[in-house]
Amino acid sequence: MKKILYSIFLSFFLFSCNSGTQSNKATSTEAFEKNSKTMQTLLDGYANESVDYSHFSEDVVFKGTLLGAPDSLKLDQIKGMHKQFFEKYDVKHMAPFNFLQGVNPDTGESDGSVRFYYDMQVTNSSNGKSVVIPIYESFDFDDQGKAVYVQWYCDWTASMSSLD
Repeated sequence: MKKILYSIFLSFFLFSCNSGTQSNKATSTEAFEKNSKTMQTLLDGYANESVDYSHFSEDVVFKGTLLGAPDSLKLDQIKGMHKQFFEKYDVKHMAPFNFLQGVNPDTGESDGSVRFYYDMQVTNSSNGKSVVIPIYESFDFDDQGKAVYVQWYCDWTASMSSLD
């Protein structure tokens, strides 16, 4: 009788753990789909020089590969950099985006974050010189769907210097 009770308890425990995992996966998949739409909006806004900064948390941290830039940047710094950039350059994304679901680095579980690789053509609007920059970016979001951590990797500094 004890074996039967233990078997029932163990089956119930395993089923409840598995259904919780499925629920978390569904939640992270839904968050990823929502956050991917936000990413598309942000990238379209960047190309159109009209970024909707309300998609970022007030405490968002940006980390990138800009020579001479601080280790991390805040939203007001990014807004200033965008303003200067938009005065001199035009952007075109070279292909549709293929967003990839990110994972929590500690657990390896999907977490609603968005990763992607893409090519962006940047053109100096005063002299017509262009460069295509291959970029990797990742965005982590809070529960309200606001970006809280943004990182990018590319040879931005050298690419931009080739346009002057």
